Amino acid sequence: MALERGDSMIATAPPADRWLLIESRTPWPHQALTALPDVGAEVARRCADLGYRPVLIRRHGRADRVAVRRYALVDCRPGHESTRWGEFDADADLLNVLNAVATNTDLPAPTQEPIYLVCTHGRHDACCAVRGRPVAAALTAAYPDRTWECSHIGGDRFAGNVVVLPHALFYGQVTPARAVEVAKHHAEGRVVPDLLRGAGTFPPPVQAAQHYARQAGHPLDLNTLHPTHIQALPNHHYKVTLTAGTRELVVEVSVHFDTVDARLTCAGKSPVQVRRFELHGIESVGG
Repeated sequence: MALERGDSMIATAPPADRWLLIESRTPWPHQALTALPDVGAEVARRCADLGYRPVLIRRHGRADRVAVRRYALVDCRPGHESTRWGEFDADADLLNVLNAVATNTDLPAPTQEPIYLVCTHGRHDACCAVRGRPVAAALTAAYPDRTWECSHIGGDRFAGNVVVLPHALFYGQVTPARAVEVAKHHAEGRVVPDLLRGAGTFPPPVQAAQHYARQAGHPLDLNTLHPTHIQALPNHHYKVTLTAGTRELVVEVSVHFDTVDARLTCAGKSPVQVRRFELHGIESVGG
């Protein structure tokens, strides 16, 4: 639906500084953490207190129900990008994991290896399963150890949705062929701008500023265009200062809310409001 309407994906990545990935081999219900019947509510509460986003994960295809399940603690903050993988036997063990996070003790060793999450949460929205599973299959064929299907991550209307961790890069309207392209570019330290919804580590005005800076020809590198200052102006305008090598870019954007008289997703309601950003100018400073 969003593709046919031409909905903008600019700056639609939800906030996501830290993640708790939980391997689950049971069918996912509409609300993901109810798949952990005895501890789901407590896991959600503790994750909220610690600033973690809990997400269920599973391998594409038939699950190995004998192997020990895995979890991952992912830190996406710029300069802290890392993933800590561990194993657990019972759902209740996740509470011990979160205790370790709270006390910063007995945590697994960190790694910087990328993770590719593909939303296939069909009970949340059918489009995610229909469009996500072929994407998961393509990425699994190319990167079997790095690819996981995942529960709802937001932006169902942009399925297939892919998140690249630990940089929290949200990609939308990804096809199987382009999913592999996203992974290859990430390995080279670059983003794919026409599919990039934004980085969940930054607020929407920064995501929009980064998009327009790249659109204007500035670097696609992962480690450029970081914000150094955000100035809120009247009438929903923002001036965002980004690093660009030895220079800085000052990008002015505004946010607007449009009413769409249509369902945004298979499970959505109508009418709804959608956020849209507009570019007002890019100024280069220094260098």
